[in-house]
Amino acid sequence: MDRDVWHERLETSADSPSELFEHLQTRTDQGLEYYYLPDARHGLERGTVLVETTGAVVRGYPSVPRVLVLDPGVRNYFEGDRITIEEKLNGFNVRIADVDGTTAFTRSGYVCPYTTERARELLDPGEFFADHPEKMLCAELVGPENPYTVHDYDGVETNAFRVFDVRDRRTGRPLAPERRRKLCAEYGFEQPQTFGWHDTDEAAGAVRDAIETLDAEGREGVVMKSEDGQSLLKYTTEATHHAELAYAFSLPFEYGRDFLFSRLLREAFQTVEFEESPERRRERAHDLGESILLPMAGAIEAVADGETVGERHTVRGDPETVNALLEHLREFQLTIDVESDRRLDGERVVTFTKVSASTNDRIEHYLDGGIVDE
Repeated sequence: MDRDVWHERLETSADSPSELFEHLQTRTDQGLEYYYLPDARHGLERGTVLVETTGAVVRGYPSVPRVLVLDPGVRNYFEGDRITIEEKLNGFNVRIADVDGTTAFTRSGYVCPYTTERARELLDPGEFFADHPEKMLCAELVGPENPYTVHDYDGVETNAFRVFDVRDRRTGRPLAPERRRKLCAEYGFEQPQTFGWHDTDEAAGAVRDAIETLDAEGREGVVMKSEDGQSLLKYTTEATHHAELAYAFSLPFEYGRDFLFSRLLREAFQTVEFEESPERRRERAHDLGESILLPMAGAIEAVADGETVGERHTVRGDPETVNALLEHLREFQLTIDVESDRRLDGERVVTFTKVSASTNDRIEHYLDGGIVDE
């Protein structure tokens, strides 16, 4: 499609097609030729996709801001009379659209062959897209057999999708949450649990109640949404902060200082706002310290014992789809160490590690007597 036409179709602040397209990159995945936007630019979200062969636009999912202090943060952020509170799930965020067939796009704008095939099988959205061709499903791929983010959820043995948003794929405008929940129920799409609607002035307390429930279950947090679905705000649990730190420090040379500081910041504001007792605060500090030191020490011991450290995943599916996934990961210069490759009930089941080269190399260097230049 002509670049002038693309520019006219998009709601962008770019003054000219050339100003827009200097930031777009091209890819071909699964026979689909498209442009994608690696970073948010000119009023377009990161991961926005322009499909060359069909002319389809798939807008990226907006970045959701975080509140550190619920009261007055929630009250100040939302302008309407009430908001809804929904669970924020720990999974892999994708946009699923009908562009020459059901296709799953990652937050960065890539086509994931594995997630696409799982969406076709588990969601089976053909009827939905026949009725709503201009819509996209925004969903989390959750479950223990996930090639990106592994987290256990009750009742999910392998993979499952939870649709948390339905948007116009060209403009990115969302359906109102009430309309989205009814529409998804109509087509049998599972959704995150809801904690109901609340007056804005009283919502901070409702969020805190939801967070305490989710924290006790080791779950991630909540997303607050305005009545029209345009305004979003997130808040996460102590369990998530500690789990993210433990994960990061199990691969200590893969994540930067900003990652550490942001989680510590959330913890500090949360313990103050929740007015925790000195004893409870010390307990939190103890758990926080364990989240940092124990996984890092474990990584050092593993490398010292000759093991390879990295992200361990198990996936299952059609043999060709699993093979396409592994090739997709290797394309991004990831080293994949396959631990097991077997057939189970007609499906291919592969357990593999995404080797964290920097962590392995630097730990080996220091174990061999290398020095740190501070």
